[in-house]
Amino acid sequence: MNHNEAKTILLLYRPGTADADDPQIAEALTLAKHDRELADWLKEHCARQEALRAKFRQIAPPAGLKEQIISEQAAQERISLWRRNAVFAVAAVIVALVALTPLWFTHRPNDDTFAIYRSRMAGVALRGYSMDLATNNPAQIRAFLAASSAPADYVLPGSLEKTAMAGCAIQNWQGAKVSMVCFRTAKPLPPGQQSDLWLFVIDRTAVKDAPPAGSRQFVQVNKLMTVTWTQGQKLYVLGMEGDEQTLRQYL
Repeated sequence: MNHNEAKTILLLYRPGTADADDPQIAEALTLAKHDRELADWLKEHCARQEALRAKFRQIAPPAGLKEQIISEQAAQERISLWRRNAVFAVAAVIVALVALTPLWFTHRPNDDTFAIYRSRMAGVALRGYSMDLATNNPAQIRAFLAASSAPADYVLPGSLEKTAMAGCAIQNWQGAKVSMVCFRTAKPLPPGQQSDLWLFVIDRTAVKDAPPAGSRQFVQVNKLMTVTWTQGQKLYVLGMEGDEQTLRQYL
């Protein structure tokens, strides 16, 4: 260790403390005993340290500072504990929700009834949709639905069979495919709307409480007038905006 290295180390030295026990500081102090210039510098350094200590001792801490520090530390610890507990609580809720989600979806006894099905399909027509195939060719529509494993062997009432088609789309219901056949009546359509008469066809076994064969049910669902019937193994829902008398023209 040389003169300059010792001075650099002794800058950290605080007289009267355990700093002298540090091996590097102890070596620098030993060197100062044999280096007159370093010894004089160390004497001035120690004097400055003592002067600073004296100034610090003259500073009186504000009343209650100790109690305030202790109180703030305790409050901070309580906040940290509350945050940890809150995180654990949120995590527990999330785990519970994840665990219960399958139960909500598998144990709701009325979520696959015919009334819900009809309402969902009416909502598809009213909220807007995109066609999977846009064409007025009935054969192409049947071929597309059959290739997609959706109901394609539907039977259309006479008047509906003569109505112009606009295309089709495939919807899903409780894991079963629904064929949505779109028709266009003679009425003017709003901008962007491609059809105004919709037929939904599904396997009757996929819908609970499907109406019996031989009956037709007319029900208003929001702005859509619907008629439902069962024929063979298929359940049909036909809907349009209008009244029952207008809808009957297509049966």
